[in-house]
Amino acid sequence: MKVLGIMGSPRIGSNTDLLLDEALKGAERQGAEVEKIIVDKLNISPCREYYGCLKDGNCVIRDDMDDVYPKLLDADVIIVASPMFFCGLTSQLKALIDRCQALWARRHILKQGSMDATSKGAFIAVGATRGVKLFDGAKLVVKYFFQAVGVEYVDELLVRGVDKKGEIKEHPSALSEAFELGKRLAGNEPR
Repeated sequence: MKVLGIMGSPRIGSNTDLLLDEALKGAERQGAEVEKIIVDKLNISPCREYYGCLKDGNCVIRDDMDDVYPKLLDADVIIVASPMFFCGLTSQLKALIDRCQALWARRHILKQGSMDATSKGAFIAVGATRGVKLFDGAKLVVKYFFQAVGVEYVDELLVRGVDKKGEIKEHPSALSEAFELGKRLAGNEPR
């Protein structure tokens, strides 16, 4: 089983990063092969709406997304992790998601591959505020992203009221929840 973690925070060692690492450790404990993508370290241009993907399912922009696409398609589990920036995902992560228009075009326009979800996905998010709707917009984006690339949204870990770098270490229950999330996701055979 292949588990792909997508770290959307620009801050290495951030609360988001630490939670994702725990989730990946949990998946490894179940015997999964894990990989972590740090989006901020990649060169990913935003979608420019050239619509080349509507012709053959491939984006015409050449950058690090060329390496990301096969990883998304090969994963049995995808975990997206992001801090909340104005109740949304980071711009780095959003650029990666927007560029998956090419994968959406393959499935929905060109009818390549199965229309059923073939992988499982989860969302880990951390926000400084405690607002009731803090994660609503970001969850919706992640759900649509998963739907576009053939992933079923099956789990989440949403942590409110944590902001300072490494502050999540003061919340051991959140770290153990992340570990258990990874174990759950990797506990079943690939779909």
